[in-house]
Amino acid sequence: MKLFDMETNPGISAEECAAQLVDTVPLVTRTIRAEMRRHRGSNLSVPQFRTLAYIGRHPGTSLSGVADHIGLTRATMSKMIDRLKMRDLVVRQEAPDDRRRICLELTPLGLETWQTSRKATRTQLAAQLTSLSPEERVAIVQAMETLRRVFGSEPPVEEKGNG
Repeated sequence: MKLFDMETNPGISAEECAAQLVDTVPLVTRTIRAEMRRHRGSNLSVPQFRTLAYIGRHPGTSLSGVADHIGLTRATMSKMIDRLKMRDLVVRQEAPDDRRRICLELTPLGLETWQTSRKATRTQLAAQLTSLSPEERVAIVQAMETLRRVFGSEPPVEEKGNG
């Protein structure tokens, strides 16, 4: 990877930058997702694991929030949550400020399952990044910090209905 040289190329347009993002981010995302799935354990389906990951990133989310993210109906997601609850991976509880709303949280076992996969994925990615020079790794970290600043954190979870 050649680091960008401001002396030989003083600027990149926003369109060129956007094109690089559109072309590169899916490659990185695909690699991360493949590693996460590889380390999820054979006892979880991909949608179940994605559900754990979403709840892990959004503790207290509603059934609607996770269903919208995963792309399932509330009824289907409710059945999946019931199965995850029976396996002691997820708990359902009433929202403290609205008894009609159900909040989802990972149990200690659910959190451990999700974090184990994240740790294994980070280890694998780190192994892939060892071939880069220290300067290239610094450039990547700086780029990630810049992207986080530009795009912010994940959008707030939209809570719809009672779910």
